[in-house]
Order: sequence, then C-alpha cells, then structure tokens
Amino acid sequence: MKKVKIVFIGAGSLCFGQGTFKDIFSTQEMNGSTLCLVDTNKENLERMVSLTHIMNKESGLGLKIESTSDRRAVLPGADFVICGIDIDRIRLWKLDFEIPRKHGIRHTMGENGGPGGLFHGLRVIPIIMGIARDMEELCPNAYFINFSNPESRIILALGRYTKIRCLGLCHGISMSRKDIAKILDCPRERLELRAAGLNHFQWILDILDKETGENLNLLFKEKEKKFDPSFNPLTRRMYRAFGKYPTCSEDHMGEYLPYGYEGGEEGHDFVGDEKWRVETTASIDSINAGKPLAKDFFSKPSGEKELEVIMGIMYNRKTFIESGIIYNQGAIPNLPAEAGVEVPVIADASGIHPVSLGPLPDGIAKLLNIQALVQQMAVEAAVRGSKELALQALLIDPVMNSASAAEKILEELWEVNKKYIRNCI
Repeated sequence: MKKVKIVFIGAGSLCFGQGTFKDIFSTQEMNGSTLCLVDTNKENLERMVSLTHIMNKESGLGLKIESTSDRRAVLPGADFVICGIDIDRIRLWKLDFEIPRKHGIRHTMGENGGPGGLFHGLRVIPIIMGIARDMEELCPNAYFINFSNPESRIILALGRYTKIRCLGLCHGISMSRKDIAKILDCPRERLELRAAGLNHFQWILDILDKETGENLNLLFKEKEKKFDPSFNPLTRRMYRAFGKYPTCSEDHMGEYLPYGYEGGEEGHDFVGDEKWRVETTASIDSINAGKPLAKDFFSKPSGEKELEVIMGIMYNRKTFIESGIIYNQGAIPNLPAEAGVEVPVIADASGIHPVSLGPLPDGIAKLLNIQALVQQMAVEAAVRGSKELALQALLIDPVMNSASAAEKILEELWEVNKKYIRNCI
C-alpha cells in the first residue's frame, strides 16, 4: 500500500478541519501515511492535534502525525497540500459586509463578490501565494488542494503566477442538488449534475438520474413551473431567463449581480456562525477529554472530495469529481482562458484533468464574462498590493452603484486590511 504525505495548512479550521480528518481516518489506503498539521493559532492547532491522535487510534490506521506553526518545516516531501486558511474570519467578514452597506451598496454576503470579495482576496491571496512559493521550492511536484475563499480568484492567481498544480474544491454543487431534488421530489442521492461556470456562479447544464441515466432537464422544467414561488425566487428568475439553473444559493449567486439583493441582503448569519463555532469547539473538547466517538463517526464522510482526489491520483483510479475549480485554459471555451472556473474534473495518476462541457449558452457566458474580468482586475490588485488597481476593480464591479461610495469603501477597508496587503509576485 502506498504511503502519502499530506500537509494541511489551516488545520485549526473548525469548518474544514474536523471534516477533513474524518475523511482521512476513514480511508483505509491512508494506513501508515503522514499527516502534518500546520496552523499559526497555537490553541486551535493543539485542539486539532489532540483530536487527530484520538481518531488515529480509533481508526487503527497508524498514521504518523506531525504539527507545527512553520509550514516550511514540513513541506519537503509533501505529496498533497490542503489549504483551509482565513484571516480573523468573522470580524473581518463583518466589516467586508457592513462598511459597503453603510455607504449605500446593496449586496448579499461580502465574501466572494462585490467589495467584500475584493478585500477578502486582497488579504488572503498574498498568504496563499507565499505558500505556493514555498511549494515551488520545497515540494514542486505536490498538488495544492484549496478550500479557502474566494476560490475563483485564488485559483486564477495561482494559475497565472505560479507553477504549482492546484485544484479548488467547493460543496456548492451539493447545495444545488438538494434544492433541485426538492423541486423534483426525489432523493438527492439519485441525482447527478453536470455544471460549469465560476465558483458559486456555476450553472447546471444537465440533471441526470443515476439509476436510469435519464436526462431530467425537461421534467425539472415542468415541475419548477408549479413549485412554491417563495422558494429561491431569484435563482428561479435566472433559471427562467437563461434556461439553466444557477448555483449555489440566493446569497452566494447574488454576490455577482447588481440586483442580487433581491434574493436577500441580510448577509451571513454571523450570530448563528458564532454559536456553531462555540458548540463545535465544545464538542471537540469533550472528545479530547475522553467522550467516545459516535459509533458511526467514520461512516459519515464530510461531503468534501479531497480524499477522493488524492486516492484517484495515488492509485490511478480515474476518479470523476462533479465539480472542481481550475485555471480555465479552454475548459470553458467562451470564458477567458485566464479565469478560475468550476467544471467537472477527473483525477488519476497523471494529474487533474478538466472535463469540458463545451461552451456555455451565450447569455450565461456573457453574464459570467463580466464577473471573470472583474476577478482578473481584483487578482492583479491583490498580487501587486495596488490600491489604484483595487479602486479600478471596484469601479468595474456591477454590484457598485456609486463612484464616491467606491472611494469611501476603498479608504475604510484598505485601512482595516493594509497589514495583510502586499506585492507578492
């Protein structure tokens, strides 16, 4: 059995940490492999290290577990680098949402699109570029698997300015599967989706029945007409206008649209998020204090696909993944070659291969081209640490409705984020 070395940067993440560990310790092929946990937050890292030791013992896989705050110490020899980092996530995300709204910008989330998406990228991309530079030096053949947002911008920056092999993963398509199954009134497990676009702005091109192979597009069209009109109203307006169903939720998709607020502009549920974090931390602490793992703990995968990708590459399984974010280079021929796009991929011993579903319908392509060009400008601002380019990125973003507001937002959020912004090319 092959042994693999995985370096998990941002291993203290409550969102992706526990789920990734569950996937690792429920994968028998990981027997005897090495897992290196990296985080700059000592308390979070220690919590997750304790948890992984317990999971390691319970699974019987005998992984070698290492931990450090210095990624360079463990990158040599890495086969895969998983990234789940963010910076002061809740506090800065609130500011990304609230400051634009104070200046009259109606937006939905403040995370991946609009002014919030710009500043999220401005502070996160330099760190990820630093990781990529270390990988180019210390483990140039390793694969970088990214969970951090804003995904399309991160993959664009890596594709344009580094040589590392990278893939972004997102469970957004699963969110849409749930919604489509609700409209079709069928089990979500029965549906297979074919989708392409930008992260959080994919479009479902085909809905397939896994059992029969039947294409359910026409059935869905008929059932959608009669379904409760209060359910996902903006998403369904877009579906009826463009003929394909957009992912992955009203608020995520709405980040890219000047009228996105029509699907709701209350922002992320920060109160609920904080509560979840307190409860999740307490749950992990109780396990670390001796509470037994649930009997079915290892039988419930996280829903992420990182281990499927890793095993596909390690064992040449030609694993089909419904959705991965890659550097375009023609996978979607009517979007810019320099874009981070989300399409199906196949993972095997020779790497990660995009599955092209051909050109997008013309109207959808034109809609996405607008956002792809915004993301190009935003990435240039991030990698160069340029305030001038950041202003240009704001002024071409369709979510912005005021030049004076753009200038005020730039000044306030630049001041908040300036210690993270830097030239990184």
